[in-house]
Amino acid sequence: MFAIARYSIAHWFARCMGKIIVCVLSLTAPAAFALEKPAGRVILTVEGTISQTNNGPQAQFDMKMLEKLPQHSFSTKTPWYPDAVTFTGPLLRDVLAAVGAKGTKITAVALNDYKTEIPFDDATRHDVIVARLMNNRPMPVREKGPLFIVFPFDTKAELRTELYYNRAAWQLNVLRIK
Repeated sequence: MFAIARYSIAHWFARCMGKIIVCVLSLTAPAAFALEKPAGRVILTVEGTISQTNNGPQAQFDMKMLEKLPQHSFSTKTPWYPDAVTFTGPLLRDVLAAVGAKGTKITAVALNDYKTEIPFDDATRHDVIVARLMNNRPMPVREKGPLFIVFPFDTKAELRTELYYNRAAWQLNVLRIK
């Protein structure tokens, strides 16, 4: 009888803790909040299979909205700069979570219509940043800005390849989720 009671209490406790954790995570996850409308100039549009929108079927962000997402920084060498560069911005997975994105492919589109395909799981497997700062400064269009999808190339040998260099996208302005 005591073993049954102990199991029941432990089972009840585990179920309650699980529910509490789910509640806390849902309150802190970026997608838990309604996506506000941009107050400033639209800098990024996300479209496709998303559940959070603020402009018809699209989710649009101004720079302030991207700044409100958790910010991350890393320094990495790239083929485009002679020295390591520090990039700062939200993780790609946080941007995708903010819009409730579901899919297998992300097409990143640049201001000049350059397109690159990124597997959706790259956003979860790697700390990919939607960089808004380079060396702690905003990036003008002339310097690959205002947004730049960057992989943490120096963290894993597999990322220091043409495959991942080609998945980086500067002058980013649209993400299409499929």
